[in-house]
Amino acid sequence: MLQTIEKAGKVLALFDREHTEWGVREVAETLGLAKSSAHDLLTSLAQVGLLGKTEEGRYRLGWRLVTLSETLLATTELRREARPVLEELAGQYQETIHLAILDDTKVVYADKLEGKQAVRVELTSLGTRLYPHCTALGKVLLAYRPEADVKRIVKTNSLPRFTPNTITDECKLEQTLTKIRKQGYAYDLEEILPDLCCVGAPIYNYTGHVIAALSMSIPTYRFQRSQAEFRQAIVRAAKMVSERLGYYGS
Repeated sequence: MLQTIEKAGKVLALFDREHTEWGVREVAETLGLAKSSAHDLLTSLAQVGLLGKTEEGRYRLGWRLVTLSETLLATTELRREARPVLEELAGQYQETIHLAILDDTKVVYADKLEGKQAVRVELTSLGTRLYPHCTALGKVLLAYRPEADVKRIVKTNSLPRFTPNTITDECKLEQTLTKIRKQGYAYDLEEILPDLCCVGAPIYNYTGHVIAALSMSIPTYRFQRSQAEFRQAIVRAAKMVSERLGYYGS
C-alpha cells in the first residue's frame, strides 16, 4: 500500500505549468513503470477526482484538488493569522507581499497580495514552487534549517542562475545564510528577476522554530530609495505574525 501511495505521489508531481497533460505511455516511461501499472495508477487517481481524463484519453489534474486546496488554506493557522498583517502591509506600501514555506527542497507560496503599483510580480502565484537560493524568502528559510538539510537541498536543486546576480557558489551561499541569521532578514537584489528586489524576514511558531517567511517585492528604483524603511517594515510585520502564532522571543 505504501509503495502505491508513493507512486501516486510521483504521478501527481509530474504535473506543472509546462506539463499540464500526460498520457499513460509518457508516465510509464518517465517514472520507469510498466505501462499497465501506470494505467492503473492514472485510472485510480481519476476515479477519486485527483486527475481528470480528456476526450483524447490523456490526464490532467482534477477539480478535487481545488476543494482540497481551499480546505487546506482555510484551516491553516499560519495563513489565517498572517493574512491581516499582510493586508495591512500591502495597504500601507502598495507593494507585493508574499508568505511562503519550505516544502522539501522548494519554496512554496502560501499567500500573495499583489501590489497596486505599476510593476506587477507575475512570476509568483498561490502554490508556485521556486528555488530557495535566489529569493529573499528562500534564503531566510534556508538560513534557519540545519546545515545537513541545506546541503541536501543544494545537492538536489543545484544553484541555477537566473540573473547575473544569482548566487551560484555554495560557499557564498553559506556565507550569506550566516549573515541572514545574524541580522534577521534577507535580500534578493535582482537575483531571480532583473529590476526587482525583495526583502524577507522569518516567522516563528510558539516553539521558537522558523516555519515560514514574509517578504515584500519592490522595483529596484523604489527599493534603493527607501531600503531601510522597507526592511524595517517587513521585519516588524514578520514579528507581528510570529506573535500571533504565540512566539514572544527576542
